[in-house]
Amino acid sequence: MAVNSEQPIIIKKVKKGGGHGHHGGAWKVAYADFVTAMMAFFLLMWLLNTTSPEQKQGIADYFAPASISSTTSGSGGILGGTSLGDDGAKADGKMSVIQQMAPEAPDNVNKDGQSPTTANLDSASEQALRDALAKKEQDAFASAAQSLRQSLQDMPELAELSKQIMIDQTPEGLRIQLVDQEGRAMFKENSKEPNDRAKILLRAVAKVINQLPNRVTISGHTSANAYGKKQDGDWALSAQRADASRVVLRSAGVDDDRIYQVSGKANSEPLYADDPTLAGNRRISIVLLREKPVLPDNL
Repeated sequence: MAVNSEQPIIIKKVKKGGGHGHHGGAWKVAYADFVTAMMAFFLLMWLLNTTSPEQKQGIADYFAPASISSTTSGSGGILGGTSLGDDGAKADGKMSVIQQMAPEAPDNVNKDGQSPTTANLDSASEQALRDALAKKEQDAFASAAQSLRQSLQDMPELAELSKQIMIDQTPEGLRIQLVDQEGRAMFKENSKEPNDRAKILLRAVAKVINQLPNRVTISGHTSANAYGKKQDGDWALSAQRADASRVVLRSAGVDDDRIYQVSGKANSEPLYADDPTLAGNRRISIVLLREKPVLPDNL
């Protein structure tokens, strides 16, 4: 009885791990989730980069609620919430987009379809073009004047006569004046025919005129007599000298169609107003006229 009453002894052995439980399979699941998330992220970035703005708008409209729009009532801001739109429950969600793409014409649009702001911009553009053309013409005149001065210095036969040419720019255009000096007249007394000195100067001026397309005016001027009085014959004489100068310019290659005006002004516009009897008042004035810029029809 004593032997049967003894309970069997059970020995339980627990097998412990090797201390490397953190290298089990759980980390693989986490890593797989991370890789999947990264692939999804880069796929999204690629799609955003390859789609056009119209496609993005279409995708946004597809996921946007058809009948809910933001409201301007209530508290606004993050508590503003949403409400049913004015377009009703059957709206397609595009009304706001259509209104932004095709707004109504403002009340201040003129009959040409332009607002005052647009008209002002067009006017400013036209003025800018006029200024640019005027600047271009100004530079062309300056270049022509420099070319004439350079030719007077380079040619020995003209260097002696350089003091008898005056070049300046006036509101009318580029003015070139052939001026008499004491003992160096360009016309014989009371004669309309230019002498050899005047012809050389006129041919030099013709080279400059041919460089530009501008029209030309030629005017003759005389001086007052020793008593400072004007003579009736000076009107005809100054006009004849101007026309004789035109003939020399034409023989040097200046087209007759470019001559806009030939006139005689006698001694009505003296170069030296303080002393109208000076020889310098006798001169031929040649002006390359400033041309009004021709603007394109679309301005």
